Amino acid sequence: MAEEGSGRAAKAPPTAAEMQLQRRQQELEYFKKNAARIRSRNLLTGLGIGAFVVGIFSYTILSVKQERIVDELDEEAKIHIIRGPRTGANS
Repeated sequence: MAEEGSGRAAKAPPTAAEMQLQRRQQELEYFKKNAARIRSRNLLTGLGIGAFVVGIFSYTILSVKQERIVDELDEEAKIHIIRGPRTGANS
């Protein structure tokens, strides 16, 4: 009976390295099972962020062009104000 008791002795708790190995194996299994779903989420997230960036960039370029147009119109208006109205007598 003494031999039976020694055979049933509790196992030693796993070492830190064994626990880390087990966690890595579980993570690898999880990734293998869900790789396609994770890739599709990453793709959608990337496309969404890219669309947001392109939108902000386009809006910025558009607003800068409008400022240039307004500045050009202002310059033309100043020139016309300085010259005075165009009439048949002074053209």
